[in-house]
Amino acid sequence: MSDITNFLGDDHRRCDELLFQAEQAMSSGDWATCQAQATAFHEALFHHLQMEEDVLFPAFEQASGITQGPTVVMRGEHQDMRRLADELLDAAARKAGDDVAGVVDTLLILIQQHNLKEENVLYPMAEHHLGAAAADVVERMRNEVAA
Repeated sequence: MSDITNFLGDDHRRCDELLFQAEQAMSSGDWATCQAQATAFHEALFHHLQMEEDVLFPAFEQASGITQGPTVVMRGEHQDMRRLADELLDAAARKAGDDVAGVVDTLLILIQQHNLKEENVLYPMAEHHLGAAAADVVERMRNEVAA
């Protein structure tokens, strides 16, 4: 695996775990934990998407010359994920179990498909086009985007 795939793939799994914990708390009726985990997921997801959109995607587009390809698709899916993450916060705050479950189910499907495309297509393409600069891109994502 590449530096990019390792770094962002690990972050995918961190976000997935936070979403899972929010769902588990909701299932057990622990609304305080559900809300806290939904908030942690929301923050982690938005941070992850910001790293990609502010650092990785521009670096990939510049190195590859591909500006109307996979990054356009990923940005569109990011918007859908942001909207759903906002809906999750709202549903958790309202203690609406059916709504939380529905949003989590939709998010899981979208995120799983999205992450597969990134980890199997986009990240390897980025690593290929960036070459040795891929490590610098990972370092910028670690340092330049506020956690």
